[in-house]
Amino acid sequence: MSLVEKVRGGRVDAEELVERLDALAKFLRLVDPHLPDNDLVAAHTLVERAGTRLALSRDHTVVALAGSTGSGKSSLFNALARLRLSPVGVRRPTTGAAHACVWGPLEPANRLLDWIGVLPRQRFIRESALDGEDEAALRGLVLLDLPDFDSIERSHRLEVDRLLGLVDQVVWVVDPQKYGDRILHQAYLSQFQTHVGVTIVVLNQADRLSTHDTEVVLGDLKRLLAEDGLTGAPVLATSAKQPGMLTELRDTLEKTVADRQAALRRLAGDLEAVSGPLTEMIGPPAAEDEVDRATVRQLADALAASAGVGAVADAAAGSYRHRAAAATGWPLLRGLRKLRPDPLRRLHLGDKPATDAVSTDIVPRTSLPAPDAAQKSAVGLSVRAVATRAAAPLPAVWAPALTNASRARLNDLPDALDRAVAKTDLGSGRTPLWWRGVGLLQWLLVAAAVAGLGWLVVGYLLRALGMPEINYPEVGSVPLPTLMLLGGLFTGLLLWLLLKPLVDLGARRARHRAEQRLRQSITEVSREYVVAPVREVLNAYAQAREALTAVRSE
Repeated sequence: MSLVEKVRGGRVDAEELVERLDALAKFLRLVDPHLPDNDLVAAHTLVERAGTRLALSRDHTVVALAGSTGSGKSSLFNALARLRLSPVGVRRPTTGAAHACVWGPLEPANRLLDWIGVLPRQRFIRESALDGEDEAALRGLVLLDLPDFDSIERSHRLEVDRLLGLVDQVVWVVDPQKYGDRILHQAYLSQFQTHVGVTIVVLNQADRLSTHDTEVVLGDLKRLLAEDGLTGAPVLATSAKQPGMLTELRDTLEKTVADRQAALRRLAGDLEAVSGPLTEMIGPPAAEDEVDRATVRQLADALAASAGVGAVADAAAGSYRHRAAAATGWPLLRGLRKLRPDPLRRLHLGDKPATDAVSTDIVPRTSLPAPDAAQKSAVGLSVRAVATRAAAPLPAVWAPALTNASRARLNDLPDALDRAVAKTDLGSGRTPLWWRGVGLLQWLLVAAAVAGLGWLVVGYLLRALGMPEINYPEVGSVPLPTLMLLGGLFTGLLLWLLLKPLVDLGARRARHRAEQRLRQSITEVSREYVVAPVREVLNAYAQAREALTAVRSE
């Protein structure tokens, strides 16, 4: 049996109702941080009110008599109680406080009446007459006489509205003259469409009509109720002056009291009424990852540009050339390299000097320039695109929450990006083996040149001192010392020139490697600072959808 069928008169299982209320409470916990408070007030009120009502006496059924001025509501209250308890007024309201009559001991019902807000002096007991069979059947009934809902006193109308939200069942009292009153139908009866099972409409003062006229009026009243969405609600003819015309109403109240279902049906009806608008906030199931790779890639591209990834990658290539020249270049010119700092070190990146200090999470800032206006704008557009893509399949009410989530950590992004760049291993600490080999060869060539030069200098000194000359070995027609000197110098320079294409290739690879690693770090930052908060909202949406499904399940 569906929830709608249950609130129309079927039995409501208390445990199942509690489970649905718990599911509604879970739904509210999930959506509270993300959806407008005004859209959730009714649901919060229901959860709080239902918990209190179920914790109070379930042995009592609270039935309210509600009606307009002159409908005979108070007279009907006194007639049902068979006591004169509520003052009767014809034109103007006599009181703005509800009166209560309790069939049975008053004490067990006091906590319930305290919660409803009936003043102690307005509570009456029907205990003395319960020995009679007629009154015993109503034991457990708490009958309320409400102020007039059309009272000229605004405080009275507000009291009626408050009490109508707390009682278990409502008996609407109308008279032959005003049964079609627009305020009654538009402001009240049409709002009780989900409470057919706890709604009774009585045509009071029916003794003033003939039998035929009574049937005509009852038929027209049923038509109006059908237009209000209350098809199937009991419609009875009553008169406070004719005890026999109260029999059908008393029988209905006796069945309600014996059934002990009114409170559960009322809460089930409230649950149906509240959960209906909530379904507009929940659309189709959210995909496991509504933020697709293309959107994340676009965001990572914008953040990479903002973080200066291109400049760092260029610096990584320059650092490779700088270190390659220092390791494999012509030794006679290597000293000049020390006059030019490593491009990565200039940005406070690359290898850091080893220290014995205790490691900490503090990462020094880089010297990269701040992003310009165009880069900041690109980041903002990309962040907005993440929220827009995530919100596309969801109801519009979730769009602000996703936008706020995507921008929640936007102010922390610059520091996070700088930290990610500073912590990324750019591979600048690795020294290729061929560098060492070429460096050793260069020093051997220098050593050969120095040895050749020394050999020539010794020969010159011997000649200058008139000593026997040294016969230099020759290679072809070139003396060996001269060959060693010139060959060592020019071969080392030629070797460096020949290796430049290889160094350039390594620099390009170093740039590509640094860019890939930096983009990976930037992507992780984008996922942590932008995508993850958005996915938290999507996860809350998915859980809320599941909870609301449990609320409205059959």
